[in-house]
Order: sequence, then structure tokens, then C-alpha cells
Amino acid sequence: MFKRLVLIGLAVSALAFASVAGVRADTWNKKTVITFSQPVEVAGHVLPAGTYTFQLMDSMTDRHIVQIFDAKGTQLIATVLTVPNYRLTSTDATVIKFREVPAGTVQAVRAWFYPGNTIGEEFIYPKARALMLAKASNAVVPAIAADVPDAEALKTAPIVAVTPDETEVPVAAAIQMTPVTSAGTVTMGTRHSTRLPKTASQVPMFALFGLGACIAALGILRLTRRVPAPVL
Repeated sequence: MFKRLVLIGLAVSALAFASVAGVRADTWNKKTVITFSQPVEVAGHVLPAGTYTFQLMDSMTDRHIVQIFDAKGTQLIATVLTVPNYRLTSTDATVIKFREVPAGTVQAVRAWFYPGNTIGEEFIYPKARALMLAKASNAVVPAIAADVPDAEALKTAPIVAVTPDETEVPVAAAIQMTPVTSAGTVTMGTRHSTRLPKTASQVPMFALFGLGACIAALGILRLTRRVPAPVL
């Protein structure tokens, strides 16, 4: 009986901690499979209609770097740079926002929001393309100020913002880099949202339950061994 209780507790604990690890891995890189019904442009890269995998690159810098893979997540298609994009409320589904472009041209992706997050990724376009998008949308667009030869260079590439009148300004001065609450108060932001998906809300409770069951069973087993048998 006691051995069975110990095994059940260990099984519940192992399952719960495995679930926690999986959730943290998903929220860490925000791996998302996205299907586009028509061609789209992402940071200067045109993606044909199809299914792709988006995820954050594991970078030691404070830069937001997004990797785009094929549907299976095995073939790297592009590595692009982003800046934080904030919204007041999160959603349970992935959200893709587009920029305004002239009719008949490929849609340009502006930002990607992971489910449950208020912090998204706003894509940075090459300067020449950013100028075109700024004029088309009459809005400020973040841009890479110089050509970037490889993914490693993205970690230090200079970022600016371009305006519809072709003025180049510091990105922090033109784009909101910290989240704003509904009351208008500016709060500090981080790379990853602290809010976990709703499916993970009960995982810590199960882990504690399993651990408690193990401790209780071991305590009862030790107590029964210490109690002397009755003398007849």
C-alpha cells in the first residue's frame, strides 16, 4: 500500500514537472506555427503562401531576434530583428498585424503577438524598404541603418526610425519602447511576458500534490517500522 502511494506520488510529480518544463520552453522562444494564405513580406523577406514556424532566437544580448523556419521547423529561412510592440490586452490566439501598403502589393507584416502576451515583436525593415512603408502608411517605421551581412551582425546592427518625410530619428524617441497601461501610466517592460498560458495554471499545484504524497507515504512507512510489535 505504502509503496503504491509512493509510486503514485512520484509519477504525479514527474508528470507535473515535465509539463512545467515544456511550458517554459514554449514561452521562452514563443515557437509558433503560422499559415499565410497569400505571400507576405517580413522584414524585407518575401514568404510565399504557406506554413512557417516563428520563434525567438536564443541570444545573450538584449536584442529581439526572430528566426523563421519552414513548417516542420527544420529549415531556417530568415533571421530578422525586432523591437518590442505593446498592446493593452492579450488574446488566447496568435495575432499578426500588417502595415498599410499600396493596393496590389505584397502585405508587409508589422508585428507578431504570442498568445497570452501583451509584448509582441515589431519587425525592423531594411532602411530603403522602411522609407517606402513609412510613406505608404504615414507612420514611423523602425529600420536597420546599415546592411547586415549575417545573423551575428544583427546583435550589434544600428537601429533607427524613419518618418514619412524621410527623416531619420532615434528609434527610442519615435517608437514607444515601454508598455502603457489603460490609465496612461508607463511601466517597465521585459523581453518575455510573465503571464503563462492558461493551460499551465494548475501545473504547480499538481507538482506540490505529488511531492506531498511522496513525503507523507515515506513518513508513514518510517513510523510503522519504529512501532514495536505487540507482545502476546
